[in-house]
Amino acid sequence: MTPITEVEGRRVALSNLEKVLHPATGFTKGELLHYYATTADVLLPHLRDRPVSFLRYPDGPDGQVFFTKNVPPGTPEWVTTAEVPRSEGPGPARMVLVQDLPSLMWAANLVTEFHTHQWVVQEPAMADRLVFDLDPGAPATVVQACEVALWLRERLAADGIDAYAKTSGSKGLHLLAGIRPAPSDQVAEYAKELAMEAEKAMPRLVLHRMTRSLRPGKVFVDWSQNAARKTTATPYTLRARATPTVSAPVTWEEVEACGDVGQLTFQAGDIAPRVQDYGDVLAPLLDPEQAGPLP
Repeated sequence: MTPITEVEGRRVALSNLEKVLHPATGFTKGELLHYYATTADVLLPHLRDRPVSFLRYPDGPDGQVFFTKNVPPGTPEWVTTAEVPRSEGPGPARMVLVQDLPSLMWAANLVTEFHTHQWVVQEPAMADRLVFDLDPGAPATVVQACEVALWLRERLAADGIDAYAKTSGSKGLHLLAGIRPAPSDQVAEYAKELAMEAEKAMPRLVLHRMTRSLRPGKVFVDWSQNAARKTTATPYTLRARATPTVSAPVTWEEVEACGDVGQLTFQAGDIAPRVQDYGDVLAPLLDPEQAGPLP
């Protein structure tokens, strides 16, 4: 029988707590749920009002991994859902909004990465965030991604836009910026222009196209995640990797000092002390007053 836990007045089924999800470290589903519960204060503001896509890995990263955009079967009636425009096919899609702790714990029980759009449900396809996914191709690593991030930070600052960084939770780095709402296609075009400028400035290091044969030793600046239909790993989400790595916000001082992959690799147990030390490094993204204008 699946145990039922009450979370802020809602009955949430939390199952298979002893199941090992990350064999390399013995990290269990119970630990995953504990991580999300204790990180909720900084995670929820980045999820709120943003339709969520789930990357589910119920048997761990070595088992079946699948992407879910539509409301999963069995979703409780008290979980908020909303219709959003569908990029393909007739009519709108219905997606989950993780608005509070009960819905976060329900979703976490599905064993999931959280991925969100760069827009809120009230204004679909009007982006209020700009994102670059800096993806190094071996032998390049996050160290080289940091070099590119620093260049992009200065370039964005020249246009009056403040950028912030987080690890991807895999091998790269994500650069985020709050912007005044603008059509997603315009934001994507601006991001593409900057990616091309970065490639021109650092041709031996940067690539703005996804061409696989060109990727080794370079950092692919993926600007396309600004498209309205695309999503990016939400800040603080766990990732489906061999160990319970997190897409963790990092300070610019850490980016500047990075000389080794291990310096910017964070697991679930690292996050509470970091939040205690730094607060939410990405908090400025949540303040409309700090959003920069798209040129």
